[in-house]
Amino acid sequence: MACNICPRNCHIDRAAAAGFCGCSSVVRIARAALHYDEEPCLSGTRGSGTIFFSGCNLKCIFCQNMVLTDGTLGEVFSVPRLVETMLMLQTLGAHNINLVTPTPHRDALTEALRLAKKQGLSIPVVYNTNAYESVETIRAYDGLVDVYLPDLKYVDPRLSLKFSKASDYFDTAIRSITEMFRQVGPMCCDADGIAIKGVRIRHLVLPGCVYDTRAVLDAIKAHFGTDCPISLMSQFTPIPECTVKPLDRPLTAREYESALDYCMSLGFTDVFTQDLSSVGRSFTPPFSDHVEL
Repeated sequence: MACNICPRNCHIDRAAAAGFCGCSSVVRIARAALHYDEEPCLSGTRGSGTIFFSGCNLKCIFCQNMVLTDGTLGEVFSVPRLVETMLMLQTLGAHNINLVTPTPHRDALTEALRLAKKQGLSIPVVYNTNAYESVETIRAYDGLVDVYLPDLKYVDPRLSLKFSKASDYFDTAIRSITEMFRQVGPMCCDADGIAIKGVRIRHLVLPGCVYDTRAVLDAIKAHFGTDCPISLMSQFTPIPECTVKPLDRPLTAREYESALDYCMSLGFTDVFTQDLSSVGRSFTPPFSDHVEL
């Protein structure tokens, strides 16, 4: 069947060949474990039950998880094993099930989530995405996902084309995030500060691109208001594979402070921030072809 799960609409028969995302008809997972480096409202004290999927439809040239983007790393998981993994993470005490880069795997994931909920999955499900999604795919998760964590990367189509091969990124992402808000509203937390429902928008400040960060923040305010929960991230880490300027250097403290000052000047009321100690490959978890849980 010709694939149209994401906005690429590459129409590849993934039973016969990999799509633009690098994924075939099977689901590959490179890590499933408790993860403590998400926002406090996700990691809490017991960790976020993260499942890292192999393959990606955006192909950012600066991706810290570059080893996953071609879709070949990881162990093949059946739907029953996906269900078993979610339930095991819950048993280990995870605050949530955190699906990282799930976009290419809609059909298997929606089936697995329905089965897992029938078998006792009761913690929130987090959809952790680059936001380059079709509205139809996000609608398929209505009632299955509790928390959406989209990363709104760019407004400038020149940047999104140069860095992620997607000139239509912003318009596409805004539509998909709007659907996320329709389903679950802005993020809300329990008495312990753990997210139970809603949307939080992430934005990674890129070196030399603070002007676009300002445009992203303007767009969030215009579309979702200043009560929209935001994570303004400073953790950009140059990778050897990327020599494109200005992404060949770290973000400076002055750049991040400028972005944060602008964010606060707009009146946002719920902002997670990072200090520059978040920069470094130590924040990238280990991935492998064999998943142990």
